[in-house]
Amino acid sequence: MSRTQVLDRQVGAAMSALSPAAKRGLGDPVLAELVTVRASQLDHCAFCLDMHLRLAREQGVGEQRLGLLDAWEEAGDLCSERERAAPALTEAVTVLAGGASQAFGSGGGFVPDEVYEKAAEHFGEAELAHPTGLIAAVNGWNRIMVSRRVAPGGYQP
Repeated sequence: MSRTQVLDRQVGAAMSALSPAAKRGLGDPVLAELVTVRASQLDHCAFCLDMHLRLAREQGVGEQRLGLLDAWEEAGDLCSERERAAPALTEAVTVLAGGASQAFGSGGGFVPDEVYEKAAEHFGEAELAHPTGLIAAVNGWNRIMVSRRVAPGGYQP
């Protein structure tokens, strides 16, 4: 069996349900694509990066913003405070390296309080489920595509 074969329909359907729901709930298609691009950068998923860079461009995101997304903390006025909270949350949820693990004492394993609190300021407690759900969904897709070695360029809208 080739690693790049299509997913089982039930798995694909389940995976495909979360992303659009989270994107709709977030209510900001540009921010949603910036989140998915940043997560895919961190996960080194070429397929998802190719797809979400294309979708970000379709949403009107310029090359300068896309090129500086990997350095969002230093991007100056190109990012609002809300747009800074989103990649910070994306990095924390994707990497889960925030400090000492409560269960094991060290080695990371959770989102740092300050990152969560900053995100909650900009998204609100109820809305915070949407970027978090989107990050979880894209991380799942990244892991599926990377583990199966799916090459970029195959995305068809």
